[in-house]
Amino acid sequence: MMLSEQRLLPSDPTVRGIAESLYAGIAALPIVSPHGHCNPRWFADDVQFTDPTELLIKPDHYLLRLFYSQGIELARLGRGVNANEDNRAIWQLFAEHYPSFEGTPSKIWLDHAMQKVLLIEEPLTAENADRIYNDICRRLRENDYSARKLFERFGIEVLATTEGALDGLQYHDRIAQSDWKGRVITTYRPDQVTDPDTPDFSEKLARFGAMTGEDTANWKGYLNAHRKRREEFRRRGATATDHSHPNANTADLGKPACQHLLDRILVGTATTEDKEAFRAQVLTEMAGMSREDGMVMQLHCGVRRNHNSALFSEFGPDIGGDMPRRAEFVNALAPLLNRHGNDPNLRLVLFTLDESTYSRELAPLAGHWPCLRIGPPWWFHDSPEGMRRYFASVIETAGFANLAGFNDDTRAFFSIPARHDMWRRELASFLARLVTEGRLSEAAAHGIAADLAYHAAKRVYGLTTP
Repeated sequence: MMLSEQRLLPSDPTVRGIAESLYAGIAALPIVSPHGHCNPRWFADDVQFTDPTELLIKPDHYLLRLFYSQGIELARLGRGVNANEDNRAIWQLFAEHYPSFEGTPSKIWLDHAMQKVLLIEEPLTAENADRIYNDICRRLRENDYSARKLFERFGIEVLATTEGALDGLQYHDRIAQSDWKGRVITTYRPDQVTDPDTPDFSEKLARFGAMTGEDTANWKGYLNAHRKRREEFRRRGATATDHSHPNANTADLGKPACQHLLDRILVGTATTEDKEAFRAQVLTEMAGMSREDGMVMQLHCGVRRNHNSALFSEFGPDIGGDMPRRAEFVNALAPLLNRHGNDPNLRLVLFTLDESTYSRELAPLAGHWPCLRIGPPWWFHDSPEGMRRYFASVIETAGFANLAGFNDDTRAFFSIPARHDMWRRELASFLARLVTEGRLSEAAAHGIAADLAYHAAKRVYGLTTP
């Protein structure tokens, strides 16, 4: 067996006993996944997954980046124009390098998926890789392994996907028109029409205008196009928007200045400073729209995208080349917060890859502004040690009440139960330590555990039962 039932729980027997009790109370709670990147087509078509390579390796940039760090070309993993198309050979390569993942959260997620979902009871090795590949392929052909059946087996109550401003929503329409009762909703991510550094940005704005019947070369028309598109997403169940920005800068400019920025961008004369001002202003406008329509606003920042320019040119995004970077929030968010932050209709959830801001900026901000909640540890920090640092950094200033609960933020469908399980185990462990130190009663700890494992995400994201 690959997984210890005591994994991630404290080694001290007294603390572990309390942690086990807390974990037992939340382990089987339904999964609320308010932000992620699973493909809605899987559920619209009730996809039957084909083999472990397509399922576990190719879509997971966590795996790709570590393979590449070990000198393995991405084409050998099935990526790019000259990609290896032999999935069995890719699986064999994966098995040979499986020890490279020891100590990483990916190893825990993979072992969980292999043992708990795919029912493989021995560690993957180069010697048994072919046999395990066959076993998984046989299992995936069973009816219980279709996308909808797995959704139900995983105990998912609601799962949010993420679609761009120019994306079609036909798969969500097909889910809604089916007789399946699973709740899959969308999330509005407008980055492709809010970031002037996006390739072919002017062309994308024109398409945005054609989709919405608005003149997106006019600042008022541009904002109205967002309002219309947001409403289309809301009709498909969306309760949130998502914004991935290089930083948290916001602005509060007058309409003439906004139109001037838009004009310069469209004619190609915008400077780096103009583009930054445009992104900053758009964030403030998005917050205003969230006040209007009630959609929760998520801001992810503190990341340098596509750090390896050669790989980006050859393979495109989402291959593991993004890197954490410094972020600043107190000054950056001041224009947005002073314009919209006191309105009870605004909810803004903040995520960062700059952990140094947790105690210095995010916790004090969320501990004051009623609109703010701190999102869970994200991406590189969605890990046992990352969660421990997160709890230790934010709780004393922001309290438990200003956290947004957990979301898995993943494309790797089979890792969703493992990610939520990791959060629940680390949450139970942190609370158990507070109980043994006399800082929290055990009754209070049980209530907090249930809230941050389940209820908080529903509350913060407005995911009441429809």
